[in-house]
Amino acid sequence: MPKPYSYDLRQKVIQAIELDGMNKTEAAQVFQISRNTINLWLQRKASTGDYQALPNQPPGNDHKITDWEEFRKFVEVNGDKTQAEMANLWSQKISERTISRAF
Repeated sequence: MPKPYSYDLRQKVIQAIELDGMNKTEAAQVFQISRNTINLWLQRKASTGDYQALPNQPPGNDHKITDWEEFRKFVEVNGDKTQAEMANLWSQKISERTISRAF
């Protein structure tokens, strides 16, 4: 995942637009960033009050099985079933692949 633009650059771009009166197209050319990026920063500033980069969240799953003791008991009771059957019996909607990964 690419590294976000520095806060210093963000400040310079926003200052050039808001204080110096530079238009977005000109700022995009001067600072070599896209107009869309500038628009996103301005939208973030309007909604949150700042244009700081969002924390970089690595891709991953939001683990559907979190109570491993409950899962262990579930497997003891239902261990004779297929993964597809176990997925259907689990208290939440999960796939057989999730059951497979949990093993």
